[in-house]
Order: sequence, then structure tokens, then C-alpha cells
Amino acid sequence: MPDLSPANYRLLSDFRHVLRQFLAFSEERAAQLGLTPQQHQALLAIKGFVGAPSIGDLAARLVIRHNSAVGLVDRLQGAGLIERRSDVQDRRRSALMLTRRGHTLLRQLTNAHRRELRRLSPSLIGLLQALSG
Repeated sequence: MPDLSPANYRLLSDFRHVLRQFLAFSEERAAQLGLTPQQHQALLAIKGFVGAPSIGDLAARLVIRHNSAVGLVDRLQGAGLIERRSDVQDRRRSALMLTRRGHTLLRQLTNAHRRELRRLSPSLIGLLQALSG
């Protein structure tokens, strides 16, 4: 494998910096609404899933263990952000859905994230092009 030039390392460093800026923004915005970053990611994963995900689906999407997903779902349900419904075809499976409050918070976060992505997109696009070239 060939050695990378200082410019390659600089590009990778810059790319990670822009990603970290976005993640820091995301964490701060979620905290302002009383959510942890993982709770925000869970709401987004549930809303973005085709159909209603199970806890196992959520765990796979968030790349966490099933028992961690159960705890996360318990906390989200306790906060009134999601609900569990028994799957009609398999009563052992719970389908996860956002509540009205969960939808409202996620919409606020998503709109803020889209604005931030529009702000960062020139840098991200430029860096991705330079890294892939």
C-alpha cells in the first residue's frame, strides 16, 4: 500500500473536522430539546424505517445490542415520544411508532439539521471530491 502524502492526511483531517462539526451541532441541538444523541437517532431511525420497526430492527439500525435498544425504547416510551404496538401477525413482536410529541421534536430537529447540512455541504462536497479523486 503506497504511503499517503501530507496533503492526503490534511484532506482526511479536514473531512473528519467537518463531520465532527456536524455531530457537535447535532448533539447540542438534541440536548436543547431534552434528548440524548442516541434518542434523536432512534426517533429518526423509527421514522425513516419502511413500515414499523421492531426493537431488533432498531438495534440493527443503530448498531447497538438488543438489550441496549430495549432500554432506549423504554426511556423513549416513558418520555412519551414513542409507543409500542403488538404486531398483528406476530404478537411476540412490538412495532415501534412515534407519538405526536415524538413527531414534533423530530421535525424540529430535522429542519435544523437540514439547515446545518446546507451550510456545511460546500465543504463536504469539496472534501469528498478531493478524497475520491
